[in-house]
Amino acid sequence: MEGTICFNSLVYPKTNHSTSLRKLTDFKKRGLSLSISAVAQNVATPEAQDALKRALAKKAVGLVKSGMVVGLGTGSTASLAIEELGRLIKQGKLKDVVAVGANYQSRVLARQFGVKTVDLNDINIIDIAFDGVDEVDFNKNLLKGGGAAHTMQKVVDSFAKECVILADQSKVVLQLGSTFPVPVEVLPAAISPVLRRLITLGGVPEIRSALRKDGPVITDLGNMVVDVSFPNGIPNPADLEMRINMIPGVVENGIVSGIATSVLVAIQDGDNVTVLDLEEFVKLINVPTNENSV
Repeated sequence: MEGTICFNSLVYPKTNHSTSLRKLTDFKKRGLSLSISAVAQNVATPEAQDALKRALAKKAVGLVKSGMVVGLGTGSTASLAIEELGRLIKQGKLKDVVAVGANYQSRVLARQFGVKTVDLNDINIIDIAFDGVDEVDFNKNLLKGGGAAHTMQKVVDSFAKECVILADQSKVVLQLGSTFPVPVEVLPAAISPVLRRLITLGGVPEIRSALRKDGPVITDLGNMVVDVSFPNGIPNPADLEMRINMIPGVVENGIVSGIATSVLVAIQDGDNVTVLDLEEFVKLINVPTNENSV
């Protein structure tokens, strides 16, 4: 269909990092729209993925001001944000910035790049937190935990005045559970009864096994991780988040509702990368193909 970005034919409207609602209006006038499935398929190469993640990291760290306490998430995109934060501190563009790491890896990376870290128990507030995500829906509901660090990530993110989620275009879904299972952190002594209760919720649980060691993945907190697939997706993330967390023996799960204050989405446009707010991205996706006016 002319003027439409369909499932297998990816032609993005030309844009740049200053994309605004005015430019989205221009897209509408030209009859251009994005298919959510096509958007997800467009991140095809490692180079393209790296470009998206670096654009997100730079955009996010641009929100940091001197004197702030910054919450550091985990994952590849958050790692690049830590690197960018360290670069600006080293250049003297940011001063008196301290960080709270969500896990051991983020704290190590922060020190490696010259970012001073403090313990969560030693501060009163986090000004801004950055975190990656495995999936995000149009309502800012998140699915996290691919790195088995979701419990402390949720603590850090919920403690922040502003929680900024960094997502490349492939992470935006119509419904959570579309691609990734829900990670559930479980006390080892309670693993069997928890598995049975997860099945009653409609889930298909599987204990996560380590890749480079025998046995299960053990979190920084000393617990096991169960990945729970939901064949019909997750139509009500907040409700399922609560129901899973009410199971005795569950420490925390990877559904995150009501915490993200903003979501930045990076999209590929030929050789260029554009970073949009989720609301702008949704407007672009939801343009009807036969719309001729705004």
